[in-house]
Amino acid sequence: VCVCYEEHERMSTGSLCLAAVLVSGSEVWDVPTAPFALPANSTTKLIWEPQCQTQLRHLQDGGRITALIPPRLEGTWVSTRQVRPGPEFLTRSYTFYPNRLFKALQFYYTDGGCQKPAYSLVVWGKLRLRQASWITRGGTEAEHHLQKVGIVFHSPSVAQRIAGRLPPTCRCGPSACWVPGRLYELYSARAGRDCLGALGFSMMELDLLRVESQHHTHGYVVQELFLGDIHTEWIQRTQYRPSGYQQPLQNTMHHIHPCQVCALVYRASEQRPPMLPATPAPPLSLDGRWVSQRCEVRPAVLFVTRDFTFHEDQRTWEGVYQHYSDPACRQPTFRVQASGRYTRENASVKVLGGTDFVFRVTQAQVTVQEKVTARVLNSSEEGTCGLARAWEEGMEQDVTPTHGCAALGIKLPHKEYELFKMELDHRQRTLLFIGERPTDGSSPDHPQKRPTSYQAPLIQCSDGGTRSHHHNQHSAIAFQSSSAPQHHALSTLVTLLGSYYIVST
Repeated sequence: VCVCYEEHERMSTGSLCLAAVLVSGSEVWDVPTAPFALPANSTTKLIWEPQCQTQLRHLQDGGRITALIPPRLEGTWVSTRQVRPGPEFLTRSYTFYPNRLFKALQFYYTDGGCQKPAYSLVVWGKLRLRQASWITRGGTEAEHHLQKVGIVFHSPSVAQRIAGRLPPTCRCGPSACWVPGRLYELYSARAGRDCLGALGFSMMELDLLRVESQHHTHGYVVQELFLGDIHTEWIQRTQYRPSGYQQPLQNTMHHIHPCQVCALVYRASEQRPPMLPATPAPPLSLDGRWVSQRCEVRPAVLFVTRDFTFHEDQRTWEGVYQHYSDPACRQPTFRVQASGRYTRENASVKVLGGTDFVFRVTQAQVTVQEKVTARVLNSSEEGTCGLARAWEEGMEQDVTPTHGCAALGIKLPHKEYELFKMELDHRQRTLLFIGERPTDGSSPDHPQKRPTSYQAPLIQCSDGGTRSHHHNQHSAIAFQSSSAPQHHALSTLVTLLGSYYIVST
């Protein structure tokens, strides 16, 4: 039995990390009021745990995250900066009313910093929640109906560019046409007017949603709204039914503190879009280890966490992709550990603020973690995925000699054209954004398929000077004493290196 108390507010590299886990034979634990003291005649080990492992354990703390089905949507939800495939730079503010009506504001920009507004869309419609999704576990399916969509231009050049894409029947008259700051109707269900096709506009994101409540240690709650993902191919986005999620919107009543951008987006209107403050990006240095901040959902119903280590001096990398069958990432199915080399190229021409990379995958090992996956791999054709009919639960196989694993979509050797950027979050922690995977499940193995948007950011949990994550994480024994099994209380220990377990026997 493991019980963990962790200080969420101090997880950045080099800062204090507080954590302790008491392991014993009891299933019920109480947080003590008295100082922790080792009982006489006990055997206790103090075991070092890297800070990165502490971060990964946060993802599986199911008691801190709840998700109701069907979700409660009433209120206003806002985004921070977002990059959609294209690329498109935008912020969003969605308000849902008790009578199932909604108003969505989408603010588009010409720059990645969201400081130069291009145009705003205001969308009115109705949303009906349906049933729990049969495709994306943990999500709720919904059905939206548009009533009106309007556009407000914020510069003459943008107005001319977008107006040129509209069919003649959707263009206004020659006098006073496309004036910046004026609302123009592009869609009206009542009037039968539809001029949205040329814009690639779609609200299919509303057809899959999930609301998560994060219960933090200091008593406050953060609520996030996950809406369906946007197809990475422009021509597919208006018909695509989502099976993954975008980066979440935050509830304006229960959001991360502080969030200056949240306030700016909340107070904005279609005539007055938010102009976000300049945030200089930190120098792009991949050195160190980076891990997922949450259980990530991919299209085609994949739940995964990522764990990368980069060695900039050698231009090598290692990655662990842990796959799960549930949206809380607590039921592992298989793990892929890959490695190779990478090359840094130039600043991205398409995506301002991004940098192009080329990654080579040369080795991979797969560990099966449940019987169903083992049966699938054992039924694969000989020579396509490790040793044929030799897969067992808990066993790792090197699939490099078979040039990968066809059943899992792993091809070796393999090259990918990537897009990276770095930012600082509201607590000045370094975040790493890696290019979004193609929605159709393919790989960005050609320059033309290089991503134009990003996955959920990874957080840096150690710099390049720390030990590799392949190091034995149960290696430092601080003290021991002997005793019979007893119940022990929870203790908090302070260290600059990471976290500790207290293991009692």
